[in-house]
Amino acid sequence: MAEFLDLPDRTSKPREQGVTHVLDSGLSVAEVDGLIEVAGASVDLIKLGWGTALVTGNLKPKLERYRRHGIAVVLGGTLTEIAIAQDRLEALIARLHELELHHVEISDGTIVLEHDRKLELISRLAREFTVLSEVGSKDDERIMAPYVWVEQIRQELDAGAWKVIAEARESGTAGIFRPDGEVRMGLIDEIAHAIEPGRVLFEAPRKDQQVWFVRRFGPNVNLGNIAPRDVLSLETIRLGLRSDTVGIGRDV
Repeated sequence: MAEFLDLPDRTSKPREQGVTHVLDSGLSVAEVDGLIEVAGASVDLIKLGWGTALVTGNLKPKLERYRRHGIAVVLGGTLTEIAIAQDRLEALIARLHELELHHVEISDGTIVLEHDRKLELISRLAREFTVLSEVGSKDDERIMAPYVWVEQIRQELDAGAWKVIAEARESGTAGIFRPDGEVRMGLIDEIAHAIEPGRVLFEAPRKDQQVWFVRRFGPNVNLGNIAPRDVLSLETIRLGLRSDTVGIGRDV
């Protein structure tokens, strides 16, 4: 349909860049089918938020749907944090293998986890899984200096993380954002100066935040914590099919 337009180059699946990471906080199988029907080509990675995978009544059929359509699934990082805190990480790993999940998220936004220990866990898990690590706190009052962000991201990539997630919460009001949702631009500039942006997955649940990142890094920036209802909207933002990004990557 869009072949007659001059649009930005967009990566195709399976993607290493331009990843759209979607938050499933309790979709029904029918809703999963609807998401795939409408926007499946734009969904790269599904996160089953928090600990929802342990309480949802449709886990296995939902995973089967995602698997059938080549969409990777990762359980929420909070679940990994709880397993670590309760010394149940090996049980969680066994469960991931049982569910045929190939991605795992490791974060420390809720529990206190020494960074050296986190690096050890990333290295250990990277031998069996594709690891997404997360930097930044869910507490909007815990502000890390930009150089700490840069150093932790670099170390976690070196330890074996495929992508490092820059924390924002599902509300977009913490981590790389101020409590009102404004981008901490100086922080992002420091990260992008020191780290290849394509190795970072920026959580950006709000439309204005998505627009900012696409304008800053182009259509193939990695964006996460996208609501299922916003996947198609984000794809139009990436391709300059909304007024906010018309002409991106093109002279219009």
